[in-house]
Amino acid sequence: MSALRAGFLGGGFMATVHTRAARAAGAELTALASSSAERAAAAAAALGVERGAADIADAIAASDVVHVCTPNADHAAHAHAAIAVGKHVVCEKPLATSVADARSLVEALDAAGLVGAVPFVYRFHPMVREARALVASGELGVILSVDAAYLQDWMLLETDGNWRATGDAGGASRAFADIGSHLCDLLEFVTGDRIVRLSARTRTVYAERDGKRVANEDIAALLVELGNGALGTLLVSQMAAGRKNGLVFELHGSTHAARFEQERPEELWIGGRDTSQLRLRDAGALSPDAARLSIVPPGHPMGYQDAFNAFVRDAYAAVRGETPDGLPTFRDGLRAGIVTEAVLRSAADGGAWTDVPTP
Repeated sequence: MSALRAGFLGGGFMATVHTRAARAAGAELTALASSSAERAAAAAAALGVERGAADIADAIAASDVVHVCTPNADHAAHAHAAIAVGKHVVCEKPLATSVADARSLVEALDAAGLVGAVPFVYRFHPMVREARALVASGELGVILSVDAAYLQDWMLLETDGNWRATGDAGGASRAFADIGSHLCDLLEFVTGDRIVRLSARTRTVYAERDGKRVANEDIAALLVELGNGALGTLLVSQMAAGRKNGLVFELHGSTHAARFEQERPEELWIGGRDTSQLRLRDAGALSPDAARLSIVPPGHPMGYQDAFNAFVRDAYAAVRGETPDGLPTFRDGLRAGIVTEAVLRSAADGGAWTDVPTP
């Protein structure tokens, strides 16, 4: 089968990650568009893409799969432009900055019969799949409670400015929409359950950053209730000194617990009343789905880029007509938007318990 042609909208950090993953999946990296033809040419040369595109339409036309890596506020328009001409889409999260726009993308994609994927890539760590298998098998018992956090420090200082902090480009939510969405996606993916209600408080520490007004939150703290009655605490912050990418979740079941730390992705802690253990990544001892993603021998660490590569590999497999298990789609992007809007509603109402509808 001929290689898929991958095009890229945007030339920043996430385009770097996407191009690596597309290359690892065997795609032809055909075109990249940026804010100008000159910037596109420079980014294409730096990232090993065949050429810089004249504009967005040019990059889309040269592709079978379009990777949308532009600022948040542009995601919906750029994804719609690709879908309108029959292109499959891999769109960075948030899928859109409103639930209405995210839902319109799901509807357009379904009507066109195309594949749309959103990179909730932490699903693709083998030991996350192992935790999911433990829950599904009943080995943990009934999930009673959850303790989870996603902590970073890249916005710690008042001088730490970024387009994500502005309403025009970043949207109404930053910390939660950017990283809290990953945390909630993992929680629902691993448990197989939904967050049905939440109580949230948010905080914006600095009114301005680098001379520009801040339009969204730095920190979010949540209480959540799952469909089976389990309760959880979630802390999300981009101002936690020393934490670079501290994504952690711990599930407490009626017989055992499980804890995964993204910065220690080779292991899964399994807690028991009488004894606890560390289960290390070893394909020969893992559940089938975890073993599928474990592509190097034990003792040879796998990390974030490996997870991203696996996500893109599965997205391309879906384009070819396969049905890889656990691929996050536009519907998952819509779900993240629904949870985000519930967080903002609750925070605006002083932390009132707020229902989270299921699409």
